[in-house]
Amino acid sequence: MAAATVRQDGDTLAFGGVLERAAVASLWSQLRAAKARRLDLSAVESVDSAGLALLAELSGRLGISEVIGSPPGLADLRRAYRLDAALAFAG
Repeated sequence: MAAATVRQDGDTLAFGGVLERAAVASLWSQLRAAKARRLDLSAVESVDSAGLALLAELSGRLGISEVIGSPPGLADLRRAYRLDAALAFAG
């Protein structure tokens, strides 16, 4: 499993590797000043609830309009936490 990564690509934050609890803390420091309209998860190998929390927080704070890709675990977590396709609370 690859370590989690994130890079800015225009107005997109592109994530890669495994977005899990152990990686989330180091990603937060890289994302404090981030600005984006899209999240690209197509290179993410898997995501756990801590990774989802990071993505949902970014979605809300940045006003993410599009999430590209659906790594293993994301769909189940979205349903469990009632999040829509842009990772905002569906209510």
